[in-house]
Parts: sequence; structure tokens; C-alpha cells
Amino acid sequence: MPSDDLHVDDETLALLALGEQAGTPDDAAHLTACERCAHELADLRDVADLAREAGPAAELVAPAPDVWDRVAAELGLGERAHAAAHAGATDAADEGATAAVRSGATAPADAAPAAAGGPAVVVPLRARSRGVRGRWLAVAAAAGLVLGGAGATMWWRTSAPGTVLASATLEPLPGWSETGSAQVRTAPDGTRSLVVDLDDAPGVEGYLEVWLLKPDVSGLVSLGTLDGTSGTFALPPGLDLAQFPVVDVSDEPMDGDPAHSGVSVVRGALDV
Repeated sequence: MPSDDLHVDDETLALLALGEQAGTPDDAAHLTACERCAHELADLRDVADLAREAGPAAELVAPAPDVWDRVAAELGLGERAHAAAHAGATDAADEGATAAVRSGATAPADAAPAAAGGPAVVVPLRARSRGVRGRWLAVAAAAGLVLGGAGATMWWRTSAPGTVLASATLEPLPGWSETGSAQVRTAPDGTRSLVVDLDDAPGVEGYLEVWLLKPDVSGLVSLGTLDGTSGTFALPPGLDLAQFPVVDVSDEPMDGDPAHSGVSVVRGALDV
């Protein structure tokens, strides 16, 4: 397995997921060739999109007093971070703590405190190990899922990536070997989406299109094209999944005909 040092770092993936211009040309080239990093970036973009869908009116609640303690302990922020959180740090100190949380870095335990009235002592920060928790926290914080201020933390009542309403295992149809999965998720505002993930990119002649079918294939609803191996598709309001529970991904030719080609790659029924 390749070293994590060969992959795009967490902070760059988080910024790219938020639509920022980040990374180097080498990072961009790596993302086009590395399935692992491309899949992680797609997942983080889903988190950012759901955070934006929640909107500024989403209800905020104050956490229990020990929430910050657990967050700081998990990230190894040390006793000074705990004290600053509970005593109410200055704006400058609060910005420094927030930056430490976002980077996932910690100060050495033996670092000397700054002398009273003198300049702050700059100490090197240990690099954070790559992990799922760090990536999701970075995107959640930047997208507004985690808000910091005056030593207190405010959390969204609902968390990404939404509630899973139904799921399906996608099996290959004759002539294909790819498999995958599908999930119906609901956002805090009640909107629903279908998330499709294929294990491998099929070698299609045209492009992939995602559909919902009736069990007897007497009716179908097109949700859009699947770019790559993962995609999220908004479900039309009022669509009855009990009537259209079958997820279908088809190989569509570039002929301008909106009808189903009749060539399905994978298919599976949602457990509705």
C-alpha cells in the first residue's frame, strides 16, 4: 500500500471540497490518477453541499459543558486549550485555538510558556496523522457545521451527511461485472437525495445515467448522469419511492435520445 505522504494532504482536500483554489499542479494531477483521493474528495464535497443546504436558519444548540473537553482531549490540545475554553480566551487566543483544531496539530508538552509582557514563543507543531476524523472535522468546521467563539462551541442539531432513509445493493446485469450501492438520504430541510457509489468504473461506450424504475419496469424516472463512480442526485418532491424503488444505472449512447437505452450496468431495489 502506498505511503500516505504520496497522497494529497487533508487540508488541501478540505479546501477543494469547499470550492477553494488550493493545492499544487502536482496535487491536481494526482487527483486525476488516484482513485482513493478522488473518492475522498467526492465524499467531502457531499458533506459541504449538505452543510450549505442546511442554510443559515438551521437551529443551533449549546452543547453540554464537557463537549469541548472531549473534543480537546481527542485532538490532544492540552491543558492550556482546556483552560482557555473554560475561562473565555481573548480573540487572538481563540483564533489560535481554532487554527489548532482545524489543523489537528498539537504543541509539544514541554513547550515553555511566553514570558509575561514578552513576545509569544513560537514552537513547531507536530504533523497530524492522516485519518477520516481529521478530514471530516476540517470540512465541517469550514462549512459551518462546527462554530467556535469565546471558548464555547456551537453545533448543528443535525449532522452530515443526513439521515439514511433506504439503501440498496447494486448488482451487475448480464455482461457486466461492476457492483455498487445506493442510499436515499434526507437533509435537515426535508429534501431527499439518492447517493450512488460504484466499486469500479465500467467501460461504457457512452455515458452512465441513473434511473428509478418500477419493479415491473413499466415506468421510470431519470435522475441524471453519473460522472465517475460516485454521484448525488436530488429526488423530485413527491416522488413515491414505494412505486419507484429500483435503482438502475445504464450505458447511454450519445444519440440525443432521452429514453432508456435498454442497456443496464447495475441494478438494485431499495429497502423501502
